[in-house]
Formats: sequence, structure tokens, C-alpha cells
Amino acid sequence: MKSLTDVFTLSNGVQIPCVGYGTWQTPNGDVARDSVVAALKAGYRHIDTAAAYGNEASVGEGIRLSGVARSDIFLTTKHWIMERGYTKTVAAVEASLKNLGTDYLDLYLVHWPCVEKSNPNWKEINAATWAGFEKMYKEGKIRAIGVSNYLPEQILALEETATVKPMVNQIEFHPGYYQPALVEWCQNHGMLVEGWSPLGCGAVLQDVTLGKIAAKYNKSVAQVCVRFALQSDVLPMPKSTHAERIAQNADVFDFELSDADMLAIRTMPPVGYSTYHPTEAPADSLFGGNYDVD
Repeated sequence: MKSLTDVFTLSNGVQIPCVGYGTWQTPNGDVARDSVVAALKAGYRHIDTAAAYGNEASVGEGIRLSGVARSDIFLTTKHWIMERGYTKTVAAVEASLKNLGTDYLDLYLVHWPCVEKSNPNWKEINAATWAGFEKMYKEGKIRAIGVSNYLPEQILALEETATVKPMVNQIEFHPGYYQPALVEWCQNHGMLVEGWSPLGCGAVLQDVTLGKIAAKYNKSVAQVCVRFALQSDVLPMPKSTHAERIAQNADVFDFELSDADMLAIRTMPPVGYSTYHPTEAPADSLFGGNYDVD
């Protein structure tokens, strides 16, 4: 990857810009709108949001105010667990399209899997949700579909009934928690891995090892984190609400981490883990508990 607009190619041929701008925990309103405008001004062409973030409307507004053509932007949003099941999923896609002010999504992701700990019918529920994804994909409302926070066993269970395989798995990925076995499995399975929280929820920014590596290249620790993802063939989505840092996080194409520095990062002790794990996915009981599969 040599520039911000270089791309990964998904299994269906859709191309996706190699660095995304993440909007997790970005408040709806002026902050989200202005942050998206700043990201697009800085050269990002890949914006990632989610229904659960509560900021789709402002993200959409930022896209329209940026002056960048919608066709030049890769827009991702995610399906929330309250909308599981076929009928609710179809409605959820339409709601996100309306909130974002667009007539199509470039990528739509299942935000979290339904898991056995939360619901004994987890396989059936996930399959019904995915059927809704497939309907909207085949109708052209979505250009690519995928999952987020899925483990191999959950992906394989989904594929037992799927007619379209997931093209993306978005997972937590950063120095100190980079899930190498899961990344390798997904890549060998034909899935692009996207990395959420590539800066380790901010915790890795004070890491001594990363600080020394960053100083060697005259870069920030955040830039090293983004570069680490790219050199792992993982698509990072750094997040900031400050225009200067938004631009800085994408300025990662004029250096390359050495093999020794990549190894040093891979062998760091755990740091920055979010405490969210697919087997401990958000409990259904917290959000209503029961889902129809029709």
C-alpha cells in the first residue's frame, strides 16, 4: 500500500480503500459531522459507522457537506443485535439508508454474533439475520456484506445455510492484542480482516516499546499502529475527532516497519484490550432477549 486510496479487493471483486475513518464513540451532531468532513478533506475515502453508534445521520450529513461525490466514498455501517431476524434485518438496512441519506451501502456488517451463552437458538437466529443481508445484497442495496467480532466456528455455522459467504470480518486489532490465529484463519478463508480500535482504545499510545519504535521513524505511536495493521494485511480504522490527528493518522505511507520492529510489536505483552470478546457478545437479555427468525 502506497497511498490512502490504495485498495484491498474483496472476494466479490469490490474494492475498499485501505484505511478507514472510524466513528465509534463519536457523538451525533456537530462532532460527528465535522469529523467526517475533516476526514474526507484529509483524503480518507472510507468511512465506518454503525447503527449502535447513534451517529449515522450526522455521518451522512458530513458526507454531503464534504463536497466529495458519494460514488468516491466507501461507506460502511453495521446491524445491531436488537434487529436480528430476517424481517427486522431488512427493515434495519432501510433505516440505515434513510439515516445516512444514501440509496446504497458499500459494506454492511453484522455487528455482533448471537452466541450460545445468550440464546440456545443462536445458529438459527444468525442464519435468519444473514438471510436478510443476502436479500438486500442481491437487490443491490449493499455492495458487500460481512460480519464483525465473529470467530471461525461462528462463521462456519453461518455458512451452513448461507448462499453468499461473508467477505469481511471486522475485529479488534492493535499492538498488544492482534489475534494472529483469527486473522490468519480469516485471510486463508478468503475474508478481509478489518481492525477496529487499531490504537488500542488509546492505551497503547503510552507504551514504551512503541514509543521507541515511533521515535526511530520520526512518527507518532498512532502512526506506527496503523502501519502495523497495514503490514499485517489488515485494514485499520483509526478514530479521532481532532482534524490534525485525523490527518496524521493517515500519514503512514512514507515509511515501513522493519521485520525486527514488526516482531517486537508482535511479541509485546497484552495491552489495550477492550474487554469485548465474541464469546461474551452483548447479552440478549440486556436488549429484549427474544428474536423472531422470520
